[in-house]
Amino acid sequence: MKKLALISLLLFSVSAQAQKGHIADDAMVYVHNGPSNSYRIITRIKSGTPVTILKRDASSKYVQIKMPKGRIGWVEPTAVDPGDSISVRLPKLQSDLEQSQTMVKEQAEKIVELQQESKNLKNTNESLNSEVQQLKAKIKDLNFQIESSDESNLMRWFTHGGLVALGGVFLGLILPYFPKRRKRKDEWF
Repeated sequence: MKKLALISLLLFSVSAQAQKGHIADDAMVYVHNGPSNSYRIITRIKSGTPVTILKRDASSKYVQIKMPKGRIGWVEPTAVDPGDSISVRLPKLQSDLEQSQTMVKEQAEKIVELQQESKNLKNTNESLNSEVQQLKAKIKDLNFQIESSDESNLMRWFTHGGLVALGGVFLGLILPYFPKRRKRKDEWF
């Protein structure tokens, strides 16, 4: 029972330290029974095969791997790379590329649309600015007309007042020369 617990603890500790990896994408690799090429070759493994990296030997730098069918062996450090192989990553990368290209195309269309909208807004803004300038000029003309009409009204009232005063003076000068009516002497009183 103790042996079973010890073996399961050992396997658990090995799997806890395990790292996902794959055999390098450029070679057929020989798997050895120990951490150097002086150990017996136990099998060959194709490039791109997913493996689990268990540990690295400090002196020889060989990497202990667990193969897909559960066999454990050692390979040269240059023969194994961490992570997924290119054959696993390629479809995901192609899918990501297609999504990115679609997004770029949509964004390019949106940019063209926004540029057209910007051009339309610029034209509208220019026409509105022109209209504002015309209205400002019209307001200026109307203000000038109001000011000049105030002056002309003032001059007209001044002229009318002067004519009335002149007429009063003229009347005042002529009236004394008219014959006076004599009072009748009624004796009624």
